[in-house]
Amino acid sequence: MQTIGFEKHDHDTCAARMLGAAETYCEANKLQFTATRRRVLEILLEGHKALGAYDILARLQQEGRGAQPSVAYRALDFLLMHGFAHKLERLNAYVACAHPHETHAPAFMICRQCGAVAEVASSPATSVIGQAAGDAGFRIEKTVIEAEGLCPRCIADGKT
Repeated sequence: MQTIGFEKHDHDTCAARMLGAAETYCEANKLQFTATRRRVLEILLEGHKALGAYDILARLQQEGRGAQPSVAYRALDFLLMHGFAHKLERLNAYVACAHPHETHAPAFMICRQCGAVAEVASSPATSVIGQAAGDAGFRIEKTVIEAEGLCPRCIADGKT
């Protein structure tokens, strides 16, 4: 067991499950899950950390997979569009979705010290923002919550 994100889990099984879900979804929907799209998802799954597009591009370049930013951005757009990844606006970075193809409103906890990211499902309808939206007659269609702080491992290590 490894501690990745904020919890101990079998990361190899986790990554294999996510990749399997992507393959099954693409096959069922007649979408091309190209080698580059797959590799970008694998890179996002490696450490449960947010990565910028240029970080991903650098990895692809090291592996001889393409030198143009459009290569990484097209793969990321595909992963975002089909629910395999999320964009963290605060960091202008991307993470693999922990709950692909489940209806959920993601909330992210981002460790400012080590960069680990944990995704949890939230419920905007029952939150303070959901109540305020209801009071205003507004219907929420999409929310992304990003909280920055310290993860349990960094707290235990005495990092501030």
